[in-house]
Amino acid sequence: MSNNVSETLDVRTIIPRERHPLIFNRLEALQPGSALRLINDHDPAPLRYQLMAEYPEAFDWIPEQQGPEEWIIRIVKRAG
Repeated sequence: MSNNVSETLDVRTIIPRERHPLIFNRLEALQPGSALRLINDHDPAPLRYQLMAEYPEAFDWIPEQQGPEEWIIRIVKRAG
């Protein structure tokens, strides 16, 4: 697994209903081994459940900070 971060996406200023589509567009565009560092204002557990349901085994979910004011998750696209 790579520790490379290809981009950081801070969704705290994005309208909540637009967050998941934006995040999924960014994740789908990642190259294998690249990562998206997500910054959110609440626990992104629903996003994790959706990601694991739609893309099982395709991404690694690595928490960097878990609250209380911001959650930072590194989501790495697995190779192959």
